[in-house]
Amino acid sequence: MSWDFETDEEYASQLAWVDGFVTEFAEPLDYVIPDPMDFDNPSRQALIPPLQDVVKERGFWACHLGPELGGKGFGQVKLALLNEILGRSRCAPAVFGCQAPDSGNAEIIARFGSPELKAKYLVPLLDGQIASCFSMTEPGGGADPTMFVTRAEQDGEMWRIDGEKWFSSGADRAAFLIVMAVTDPENPPHERASMFIVPAETSGIEIIRNVGLGGNSEGDHSYVRYTDVRVPLDHMLGERGGAFRVSQSRLGGGRIHHAMRTVGVAQRAFEMLCERALSRQTQGERLSKKQLVQEMIAESWLELEQFRLLVLRTAWKIDRYDDYQRVRGDISAVKILLPRVLEHIASRALQVHGSLGVSNEMPFIGMITSAYSLGLADGPTEVHKITLASQALRKHTPTEDLFPTRHIPRLRADAYRRLAPQLAERGIPLELG
Repeated sequence: MSWDFETDEEYASQLAWVDGFVTEFAEPLDYVIPDPMDFDNPSRQALIPPLQDVVKERGFWACHLGPELGGKGFGQVKLALLNEILGRSRCAPAVFGCQAPDSGNAEIIARFGSPELKAKYLVPLLDGQIASCFSMTEPGGGADPTMFVTRAEQDGEMWRIDGEKWFSSGADRAAFLIVMAVTDPENPPHERASMFIVPAETSGIEIIRNVGLGGNSEGDHSYVRYTDVRVPLDHMLGERGGAFRVSQSRLGGGRIHHAMRTVGVAQRAFEMLCERALSRQTQGERLSKKQLVQEMIAESWLELEQFRLLVLRTAWKIDRYDDYQRVRGDISAVKILLPRVLEHIASRALQVHGSLGVSNEMPFIGMITSAYSLGLADGPTEVHKITLASQALRKHTPTEDLFPTRHIPRLRADAYRRLAPQLAERGIPLELG
């Protein structure tokens, strides 16, 4: 039996370096670089690549990937501890080569791409030279991909793609897009769509607009129209009709990685909550002396620790079983808690900061908006609740009796039947409870 809550000494030392590096070099970038994957931004090009070189030298570049793809092949537990730190900074994942959606897209190409596609797209993506986009969701169908209507039809030696995609994040700066389109509409619902690599320079791709989150007027979540977009037949990823299997290969890991980084964001919100409570005075005493504020701190600590432990245990299960389907319920549980914990802790921190908390001089509104966004990304919370419930119910069986198996009168009668003879042998009367 092995059960340990300690990080091994060597990796703990490495994490300490990461923590200091992110604090000193990555976090300041958040205030001067709006988009860490905008290769046309001269500030980005001047500041981020040198840091990426340092990360590569330290052996922390793209740690989610196996050695055959240039990564360290860290298990999920190690990645969880690493991503807690990276989650504090918007630019840190790009500095460490594990930013979304590129990390998931790289896994798709590595698993399902031809050698030619890997050479053309995977190699520069892994090296941090280009960015990518995952173009799946549609205006008329989000959580239910069986409602997608974007079509891909074979026309000679090419696929012709027509349709619209919604929230294709980063499409305006991507070198290529991974597009899910219906190729076989007569097949069963989950065998109708296929996945394609579409080079960004392909004729017929139109970005209708970029959508921001919350009240932001600018954003990078693109509304994309594909009109007579043609790609070669060999640009299909995986088998024809296999888009669901391809997409699930990235979503399982993507969901747990979102949770890992969210732990870091929630920890930062908790730190700010505590600092404010200890620093601010009102009515003759510090906020930390107010019982309602103490309740906020206690509830936040409980939620954060419970969430973090669930994330780490789920990561351990993924490492242990190497089967996302086996831990599907655990991943759904993490995905359910993710937005709830972040929204609760950020909201309490905002409240304790008063008017400053709702201003654009503090990050809490952004954290809360992000929490709601994460409650929808990679499947809405409601869908994951259904998944978790169905997975939990599989471990139980119904009773054929009229009353439940733990019905007290029946259990009592069974106990009397079993124990009465033993007591009678010793001359001890059985007392009825």
